[in-house]
Amino acid sequence: MLDRVLNAKSVAIIGASKNKTKRGYQAIKTLLADGFEGDIYPVNPKEDKILGLNCYKDITQIDAPIDLALITTPARTIPGILKKCGEKKVAGAIIIAGGFRELGAKGKELELEAVTVAKQTGVRLIGPNTSGMINLKTNMNLVGIQNPPRGNIALLCQSGNMALTLITEATIRKHEGFTYYVGVGNESDIKFHEYLEFFRNDPETKAILMYVEGMSEGRKFLQEAHKTSIEKPIILLKSGRSATGKKSAGSHTGSLAGISEVSKRAFGRAGIIVIENSDELFPVAETLSSQPPINTNTIAILADGGGHATIAADLLSDYGIDLPELSDKTKEKLRKILPEAASVVNPVDVAGGTDSDPSLFADCAKIILNDPNVGGLLVVGLFGGYGIRFEKSLAIGEEAAAHRFGTMVKKRHKPIFVHSLYSSYESRALDLLRHYDIPVHDSLDISCKCVASLCKYGKFLKSYHMKTNFVFNWRAKARKEGQQIIEHAKQEGRHVLLEHEAKQLIKLHGAPTSIGQVAKNQDEAWAIASKIIGNREHKESVVLKIVSPDILHKSDACGVKLNLSSESEVKEGFQQIIKSAKAYNPDADIRGILVAPMAKKGLEIIIGTKIDEQFGPVIMYGLGGIMVEIMKDVTFWVLPVSPASCKKMLEDTRSSVLLDGVRGQKGYDKTKLRKLLLICSELIESYPEIEEMDLNPVLLYEEGLDVVDARIILKN
Repeated sequence: MLDRVLNAKSVAIIGASKNKTKRGYQAIKTLLADGFEGDIYPVNPKEDKILGLNCYKDITQIDAPIDLALITTPARTIPGILKKCGEKKVAGAIIIAGGFRELGAKGKELELEAVTVAKQTGVRLIGPNTSGMINLKTNMNLVGIQNPPRGNIALLCQSGNMALTLITEATIRKHEGFTYYVGVGNESDIKFHEYLEFFRNDPETKAILMYVEGMSEGRKFLQEAHKTSIEKPIILLKSGRSATGKKSAGSHTGSLAGISEVSKRAFGRAGIIVIENSDELFPVAETLSSQPPINTNTIAILADGGGHATIAADLLSDYGIDLPELSDKTKEKLRKILPEAASVVNPVDVAGGTDSDPSLFADCAKIILNDPNVGGLLVVGLFGGYGIRFEKSLAIGEEAAAHRFGTMVKKRHKPIFVHSLYSSYESRALDLLRHYDIPVHDSLDISCKCVASLCKYGKFLKSYHMKTNFVFNWRAKARKEGQQIIEHAKQEGRHVLLEHEAKQLIKLHGAPTSIGQVAKNQDEAWAIASKIIGNREHKESVVLKIVSPDILHKSDACGVKLNLSSESEVKEGFQQIIKSAKAYNPDADIRGILVAPMAKKGLEIIIGTKIDEQFGPVIMYGLGGIMVEIMKDVTFWVLPVSPASCKKMLEDTRSSVLLDGVRGQKGYDKTKLRKLLLICSELIESYPEIEEMDLNPVLLYEEGLDVVDARIILKN
């Protein structure tokens, strides 16, 4: 269906106008001027002709099939017009007007009405609150931006101004352009993931560039992105990181905004290249659409000055990119063609060797790219400007080098990047580089960002088989006993599992935990405790905890007693907990007291899961105790997770160094910790009824761990 919408062969302009300031006029004028390959049908009951085209009173009066309707009329008219579009069997409609959910409850109601009509009639919607769309392949420009450049990048954008910025930048750079532009708007019907599927299957689209303010079906987007990224790169900038940004985004699109740690990491796991600086967005997209990925995470620098080389090396190092040592053979070859003062280590500094013959750059590049340790080359400095700064005749050598650069990339499948101070000047050599799709920038920062993005994408492709596809196999590993525990709670009208029930459930899936037993009175409590004290060699005490579906936070109700080792302590503790619980909540349903072994001291860990409104089930990991309360040193990941994901989760926290041991202390059992994270992922996949799960604390030891407390909340 999207093919008929985005590749429409006939367009009706509903709200066509003779007023030159109106979209209904501008759209027709642009379609005619650009030579749209399809048919154009103006619709306006008050006009007979507009720009020489017959005008129709109603879309149903058009005696020809209509693929797409551009609706430029006010928001209140939209539901009625969509009914007419449905009668005409129009495939899709672009709704330009704002005034929907971005304006509040009344607008939300109107948008829902429009979407309902569209679903009933089979009309797919772009928008509302959109700038429109452009198909550069058929010259279908329904935005009005003058002369957008054609290329191989598909642009999805929730801001008309941002789209204008990116298209203008592409025009000025006179290099890569676009296959399509779609203003997604409120994403009320056609979702981001549907566009991804379409562009993945479009042979002329080589990369997908996105500006996102919010998305309604984040998990489906991740699933589709995961399938798309293996075939073509996705580059994304998401706004709304700050509180002010969130407010602005919300008023503009009415969508969930804000780039949380959840979304940032999830996008990366799906292979998406996340950009946080708008100035880097198009250069990175341009690079990824034209250059072979770097799967070795290695780059060499070729410079005609030490300053630029040093800065580039620092920037690449900050991005985690390796500058490998060149082989002895490579160094030897470089020494033969460069002056004695030149540096032939990485970075390579020609030390004036190119001043009289800039074609020497190509000789050096060939030698360096032949080195098996090198995945790509960054040329920094004055290349492209020798004929401008020094002598015009030197431009010939630069042009020859540029030709050879282009040949090298195609032959070796190793990218070349050029940073040139003369990027904005008229330079035949730099134009030749652009002709060969070699990125040229006047900013070292942007050049290095492009290198880093290509390395990141190459790393994703290399490890694709280890990545999760964000798809759950619901209940595949559910246990019968586990399902019975959940059903029992639901039958009692509870949406919270009691602590011992929660522990029983996680233990069924392999989580190490001491469940304990529930005592109804103090004598039962001591009978249970005496067995624990007597049978555990290194545990000489027990813990008592209140068991009540009405008391979730036991400590608040003074419902926990620690380190009890005698009959009197246990019995007195039992009475005190019962008394405190009744005082805390007189109506509480008290099921008894849980008696369990007192855990030995270890490193406190917290693991939790919840339902994110954008991405569905997510998992949180971090160090517990003061770390989580004060430092908030935690990481969130979208479920399910893989063994590789679990390893990265541990590394994501600032306090991860503690796991390896510090100041002579032994480290902790990371293997068992990673296994517990996988168990938590399995639990959520096995039991969709779980809303939240909280394992806190988990005590981690040099060998093994112990889930000391577990809380599971079920969906209502």
